[in-house]
Amino acid sequence: MWFKISTYLSFLLKSTNQHGVHSPFVYNLITKCFYKKTSEDKVLLFKKIRNSLTTNNATIEVLDFGKGSKIFKSNTRKISEITNIAGISTKKALLLIRLVAYFKPKNVLEIGTSVGLASSALSIGNSNSKIVTLEGCENTAKVAENTFQKFQLKNIQLTVGDFKNTLPEILVSSNFDFIYFDGNHQKEATLNYFNWCLKTVTNNSVFIFDDIYWNPEMLETWEIIKQHPKVTVTINTYFWGIVFFRKEQLKQHFTIRI
Repeated sequence: MWFKISTYLSFLLKSTNQHGVHSPFVYNLITKCFYKKTSEDKVLLFKKIRNSLTTNNATIEVLDFGKGSKIFKSNTRKISEITNIAGISTKKALLLIRLVAYFKPKNVLEIGTSVGLASSALSIGNSNSKIVTLEGCENTAKVAENTFQKFQLKNIQLTVGDFKNTLPEILVSSNFDFIYFDGNHQKEATLNYFNWCLKTVTNNSVFIFDDIYWNPEMLETWEIIKQHPKVTVTINTYFWGIVFFRKEQLKQHFTIRI
């Protein structure tokens, strides 16, 4: 608890808004995406999807390959509880929708589907994007697949299996210009995923790392990612670390309040 409090206070002291930013690229991103209102029709659709999951009291047996839950004491979990505790928050989901709408990526990869809430946000953001989402747990993936079918999110392809097997296979056959990392909160695994995905980056690629302040290990991982020579611009929003590879820009790190 103290780690979360101290790091958040430190974040607040370092953070700024668009007025402290001198990069035109980042300034435009903040003013035209971060601080822009999400389209009402997209908000309503996302809330319908979220409500369908938060009111689903069926239970499933969860297989967790990652760090595991800080809250759940059993692998038998209600879908509603998974959604409320482990699912993406509405605030983050609406920002994810705006980011996909803003960048309009052709190919999107999500590492960590869970019950499909963030996947749904990615799909809502741009129905023309082709989205591949990876999930380790078969039972959780079935819940996500049912959600995609129910709400006719036809641009999502779900692959089930251990990420150390499925991710390299996906990267061999496809290039992705927008990758959302939310499948494992361990240093070694996250850095492995990052390094594997680096092989596909272009000048316009966007990587988003969820929960960079999850624990000291994840914060250390974030600092390592920032220093990678291919990384030129990063944005720390506290709940996310966003990475860009724009060669025309000097290396800069921004801490932005949203």
